[in-house]
Amino acid sequence: MQTWPVQDAKARFSEFLDRCLSDGPQVVTKRGMEAAVLVRVDEWRRLQASARPSLKQLLLADSARGELPVRPRGTSRRRASTAL
Repeated sequence: MQTWPVQDAKARFSEFLDRCLSDGPQVVTKRGMEAAVLVRVDEWRRLQASARPSLKQLLLADSARGELPVRPRGTSRRRASTAL
């Protein structure tokens, strides 16, 4: 990945975009710190799809779907009887 200062990326955007399309992701820095990455659209879609599981994948997963707070047996208080 090539690194581009934000000023260069703005001034030479066509070259910046062409490099992304031919060489792969390009990193943009702002004040010397990495700020963003320019990637091809197909790569972005692939990353988005792999980041979130589908509903089908969630429902078929072996792992737990969430934690439910369940008290141990016998620790709950009973309601007072209201028998007439």
